[in-house]
Amino acid sequence: CYNVCILLHHGGDSMFAKISSLGLFGLNAFPVDVEIDISRGNPQFDIVGLPDTVVKESRERIRAALRSCSISFPVASVMVNLAPADTRKSGSVHDMAIFMAVLEAMRLIDVPTDGCSFIGEISLNGDIRRINGVLPMVMLARELGIRSVFVPNDNAAEASVIDGIDIYAVSNAEELILHFRNEKKLSPAPHFAPPDAAYNEVLDFSDVRGQQSAKKALEIAAAGGHNALLIGSPGSGKSMLAKRMPSILPPLTFEEALETTKIHSISGLLSPEMPIITKRPFRSPHHTISAAGLAGGGTIPHPGEVSLAHNGLLFLDELAEFDRKTLEILRQPLEDRKVTIARASGTVTYPCTIMLIGAMNPCPCGYYGHPKRKCICSKQKVSAYLSKISGPLLDRFDLHIEVAPVEFDDLSSKVKEESSASIRERVIAARKIQEQRFKGTAITCNALITPDKLQEFCPMDDGAEKIMHSVFDRLGLSARAYDRILKVARTIADIDGSEVIRKPHVAAAAQFRSLDRKYWSE
Repeated sequence: CYNVCILLHHGGDSMFAKISSLGLFGLNAFPVDVEIDISRGNPQFDIVGLPDTVVKESRERIRAALRSCSISFPVASVMVNLAPADTRKSGSVHDMAIFMAVLEAMRLIDVPTDGCSFIGEISLNGDIRRINGVLPMVMLARELGIRSVFVPNDNAAEASVIDGIDIYAVSNAEELILHFRNEKKLSPAPHFAPPDAAYNEVLDFSDVRGQQSAKKALEIAAAGGHNALLIGSPGSGKSMLAKRMPSILPPLTFEEALETTKIHSISGLLSPEMPIITKRPFRSPHHTISAAGLAGGGTIPHPGEVSLAHNGLLFLDELAEFDRKTLEILRQPLEDRKVTIARASGTVTYPCTIMLIGAMNPCPCGYYGHPKRKCICSKQKVSAYLSKISGPLLDRFDLHIEVAPVEFDDLSSKVKEESSASIRERVIAARKIQEQRFKGTAITCNALITPDKLQEFCPMDDGAEKIMHSVFDRLGLSARAYDRILKVARTIADIDGSEVIRKPHVAAAAQFRSLDRKYWSE
């Protein structure tokens, strides 16, 4: 296409260019200026500005990409600086910007690059490959006033979710050259409008026979965003119930969708067909997961399952089979709604506002407390099994739900069970009440009410006060347990359409805190 060789004359002539790019550390994007100086000297190509190994390897990718466009690399000293120089740069995200800097310094492009930013990996044959984390970088570009962002074609739909900025999809290096030589202009990608979440679930609560009490408890959990623990014998339907929870969760707001999509974007979990998360995440890791896999980690800290479930649901099946130290990591994130990971390269904080649903058997054989089958475990084995769930972690479950064995009459009944759509209507109605109540605050659901707001948002009548006093003394509740019972009572009152918490609401909420007395106190 272009056969160009830079020959710098005697006298120290040099060529300089600066191109805008964007970097990412954790969930935080930051601006990067790619500065290039081509000067007389020994032929070499250096990249400075705290680049990691992947960034340094871009030298070979860019040399090969230039050859694929019939452009000879400058026979000169080429120095690339990634500013700010005191911030570590990682990944292949700066390839396209460095490529453009070389072209501009060689005077091979005619259109100014002011107001443009470039992010993307370039391959040896000049193809532009998708990268992770485009969404938070484009969001920052809009905040910085950048008018146009050039991204890989496979990332274009994800980037075009953000309105108010032009997104250009680039498939290969040749398209970039033709665009900036005014020979074949690229057109901005159309804005991607996310569709409404579709609830055409294969898994529906109408498939679950019986278990009315457990269904009602999970409806309360969904309506208020509460954590719930399901405990019962094998085959009672714990996992079946939990896996149907997404079908009754309220839809994401657009702001929540963007927050959630940012985390999935940096993890590389978005598809080009659906570049924004429109349904609340449901994450169900295996019990062999490591602490880093659950909470996040790595040399460059990546989000774990608890953050990937942000604004959604984290389901831990066979809870007692998880490593105890791994489970204990959850205690602080469940309270703070965020995970902070400190590494030598820096400290990253990921959000994790989640509903935690746990499911477990009451003993190793699974039949401790079963009305008809005898448990074969010794008391010591039962105690050791249950002790894998510590008191502080158990205290963070708002609802303790005993899932009883299914009766034959329920299984053989011809009566049609209530569908997820019907339950979801009540959940959404309760969430709308909470939305009005918490307008103007950072609180989005009852589970997130802060201690200083409990009295304001959870008024009780005299009957409710008396029964709460009785429950607190009789069960020896902790301050956290008291708060959580009050929040659950608030949700039950919302489902009933009552602004004031009444005696039946507190009584029902207190019943969901009894399993620790039945199983863990012995």
